[in-house]
Amino acid sequence: MTGKRYIAYYRVSTEKQTDDKEKEEDRTTGLGLEAQEAAVNRFLASAGGQLIDAFTEVESGRKATNRPKLAEALARCRKTKATLIIAKLDRLARSVHFISGLMKSKVEFLCCDNPYLRNDSPTNKLMLHQLAAFAEFERDMISQRTKEALAVLKARGVKLGNPEFPRINEERRRSADEFAGALAPIIAQIKAEGYTTLDSILDQLNRRDVPTARGGRWHRTTVFNLVKRIERISA
Repeated sequence: MTGKRYIAYYRVSTEKQTDDKEKEEDRTTGLGLEAQEAAVNRFLASAGGQLIDAFTEVESGRKATNRPKLAEALARCRKTKATLIIAKLDRLARSVHFISGLMKSKVEFLCCDNPYLRNDSPTNKLMLHQLAAFAEFERDMISQRTKEALAVLKARGVKLGNPEFPRINEERRRSADEFAGALAPIIAQIKAEGYTTLDSILDQLNRRDVPTARGGRWHRTTVFNLVKRIERISA
């Protein structure tokens, strides 16, 4: 395959959010992992080029300084002279400071929702700054509105939170740990056969028809969470 080379960067929420929540985010905002992958694939099918690698960050959107997978993706871009490709700008960061630092990394990147807006000219850099500023403003406004709404409810005497949540969360955690423990031998066998990367483990689980806890197919996020959980309960 010829043409320009790309490395994809995906970002999804932490495992604290349930699969159902992730699916809802995917459907309503187009920012779930599957939607991000689909956006990148659509762009490549239209514009051409080769996707040579992909990195998935699993973290909170507000932890803009903790992006180990992004660092790996940028290093890989520099090494292979590839372009970093993301589905949407706010999957990269809702922070002007963060975007500024990224543009100084001298790695070319583009967003599938606006592929003509790259960091390869002064005009484009200005536009990226402006879009990042709007995204940061939106994030802060959402946070402020949430705080104000909670304060009003608290002033009215409304008890916030469900008292059953601690018990429910503990039951979910215990169930997830038991499921991870049951799959630990399978993961160990897959790794022993030489499949040690996230994508190769994902591929092997689906090839071997190993169902997820919900009986579905595996995706990068669920595999990442499974491996991390196995590491934690095995420590």
